[in-house]
Amino acid sequence: MNDTAVLRQPFVLRFATVGFIVFWTILAAFPLLWITLMSFKLPIDAFASDPLRVIFGFTTLRERGGLSVTALVLGAFALWLAYHGAEHHGRRFARYLALGGREWLGWLLAALVYVIALILGLFWILPAIVRVVEAILSHIPVLDYLARPMMGLTMQNYRAVWIGYRFYDNFINSMIVTTGTVVISLTVGTLAGYGLARTRSNVAFWLLIAALIFRALPHSVLVTGYLPVFIHSREFLAPLWNWHATAWFFHLFSDQPPTLYGQPLAVIMVLVSINQPFTIWMLRSFFMNIPAELDEAARVDGCSHLGAFRRVIMPVMWPGVITTGLFSFLLAYNDYLVCSLLLDAQSQTMVPAITSFFNRETTTTDQVQAVAAAVSITAPLFLLVIVFQKQIVSGLTQGAVKG
Repeated sequence: MNDTAVLRQPFVLRFATVGFIVFWTILAAFPLLWITLMSFKLPIDAFASDPLRVIFGFTTLRERGGLSVTALVLGAFALWLAYHGAEHHGRRFARYLALGGREWLGWLLAALVYVIALILGLFWILPAIVRVVEAILSHIPVLDYLARPMMGLTMQNYRAVWIGYRFYDNFINSMIVTTGTVVISLTVGTLAGYGLARTRSNVAFWLLIAALIFRALPHSVLVTGYLPVFIHSREFLAPLWNWHATAWFFHLFSDQPPTLYGQPLAVIMVLVSINQPFTIWMLRSFFMNIPAELDEAARVDGCSHLGAFRRVIMPVMWPGVITTGLFSFLLAYNDYLVCSLLLDAQSQTMVPAITSFFNRETTTTDQVQAVAAAVSITAPLFLLVIVFQKQIVSGLTQGAVKG
């Protein structure tokens, strides 16, 4: 009992720690919450100097309608159910969908089902339930106030961005680039990280140092080298199409050399080359925490090196792979410089495409639509964190503690 009292933090220290965390959480979350409120308002409310007008949107409420207390409560409850379901039943559901024991496939299918169910629930099922509950409450004295709209809300900014300006094309391009980058980075990174973690050669150390130096270079320096190659790629590849020894092969695909500029697949290779050192370093640290005795036991049982890696090491490594994949996704998803310089307007991803809203005539309507586009790109990140939160925490702990 005395030992517990000695180890317990003083009240002042606990209060100061909690207060500091709460303060910085509010400070970090406030901009996102504020622009989210702005994105659902008419420009006159979104840019009002009175904070209450931004929050409640009086003009938006009068002209476009809004949400009642009932809708806000049911919406918050639906979001809590979505979070609770992913936290407590996500792993079990992923294992159920793991066809042939492939855990990665189970998690991929579980994430896809979760996203589809979330979209259907929030945009179709929840509004229908809200209308029914509001209709019931509207006939009950006093409680009818809970069914009356009290916070202005309009979806016109999101409709203008996603439908009017075809922002879904940029979303598809972002998914192609980020998915390709993550898949290739993890495929190469797991093999390279495993090999470097198990080797005792000094060459591995210098390879890791060289990779770290390459990753530390600013993107502007790397893109400067890639940009001329992308622009003049047709001239650089022409000898392969003209030389008789290789011409027959390349002419099977096209009659003339392709251009790399504006091609998402080419940008994927650039992002992989830039982010691969980080992926290898991170995965190597995870593999270092897995005892080499597991490899040796698998080899004694008759597994090959690749078989031991696939059947014994990778099941233990999944939290680390998911954590590394999330960071690789963020690096590719949030990239601005590479995508803006090496992709044309038709193949542009979401992050660089947002700047086009600010580059147009800066009316208040354009600015609110730009805010709506900025809020839109945060949704996939929240979904990833919600679905894979336990694996992320487990992976970070696995990488921080020496096994």
